[in-house]
Amino acid sequence: MRSVPTTSLDLSDPAVAADPYPFFAAERAQHPVAWHEGTQRWLTFSHATVGAVQRDRRLGRLWTDKEPASYLEPFNLLHRNQMMENEPPVHTRLRRPVASAFSRGHVERLRPRVREIAAGLLDEVGDGVFDVVGAYAEPLPVLVIAELLGVPRSHVDDLRDWSQAIVRMYEVAPSQQVVDDAVRASVDFAALVRDLVAVRRRTPADDLVTDLAATELSDDEVVAAVVLLLNAGHEASVNVFGNGLVAMLRRGLRPGADPALCVEEMLRFDSALQLFERTATEAVEVGSGEQAVVVEPGQRIAALLGAANRDPAVFEDADEFRVDRERNPHLAFGVGVHFCLGAPLARMELAESLQALFARMPDITLAGEPESRGTFVLRGFHRVPVTGR
Repeated sequence: MRSVPTTSLDLSDPAVAADPYPFFAAERAQHPVAWHEGTQRWLTFSHATVGAVQRDRRLGRLWTDKEPASYLEPFNLLHRNQMMENEPPVHTRLRRPVASAFSRGHVERLRPRVREIAAGLLDEVGDGVFDVVGAYAEPLPVLVIAELLGVPRSHVDDLRDWSQAIVRMYEVAPSQQVVDDAVRASVDFAALVRDLVAVRRRTPADDLVTDLAATELSDDEVVAAVVLLLNAGHEASVNVFGNGLVAMLRRGLRPGADPALCVEEMLRFDSALQLFERTATEAVEVGSGEQAVVVEPGQRIAALLGAANRDPAVFEDADEFRVDRERNPHLAFGVGVHFCLGAPLARMELAESLQALFARMPDITLAGEPESRGTFVLRGFHRVPVTGR
């Protein structure tokens, strides 16, 4: 009888959070998928297995309320009704009206505003050393997503705080302080959105909340959709920009002739989202040949997106950052029914903000060691000091 491949990789280890890619490479060399006894789930390390997990409808995104359920109900409510935490037909019903609203041209109409916001933020940094994350990468996407949704600018700082508090709950072992902060943020965020939905039903505007409020979605489902859009749109953009920029500056690179290619490489090279989990609804074989394993019903399997995006079987010189990499089938936005709905907005926003930064500061360099957030699931930098003049 063939033995089951196993791994003892500790995803909560600070060394793994600091640089997971050598650990992924060592695991991938042994097996594309392996059982992790400590967390009682499978981990996938190759591009093929990560992609297969995301595409297989028998491996579902099934939300289970966090415990204690009564205390965590505000957090659970936001996720129980999210499209990302459900499978068809519920997922289809929740995603369709949001996709329809996006298709009305909201993203492209924001391009001039992204340029204006980027220029305004760069005007404010002045001369000398500044934190490009805190002064530019963080405020820009939250200002854009707030405008898209129709959230008043006076709440932008609140949105940033709430988003960061909620997403810290996705880490491997959140502390009690993280849990408490996430509950408070969930209560406050939901209250703001409910008030805004009520206002938009009385006084419609040209924004996404107005569009969603006019659909068949319940208030809870509209709130969950808005929170998901803010959290995903903000956190992913901040971390992709910060991670990619640090990689470029450490290597003395510039965006190149086609910024769109550079953005795709930023998405691939140091993925903002590292782990996306699924649960088997029936027995599923993952992998091929002698390295295939069977995921039994009820077992969890984690798609390690960062590992997939550094797979040398798919990417030539996978550990190199190439601003002009043309063949780039990265999985940063996922694949299948859960492909990121906000991908067009993220790509536009990243390309515009990247061009604006290097046009204003062609000689931008690191002015100190970047400070990591120290997290694994959502990987990014807390502070990146740079100088550009």
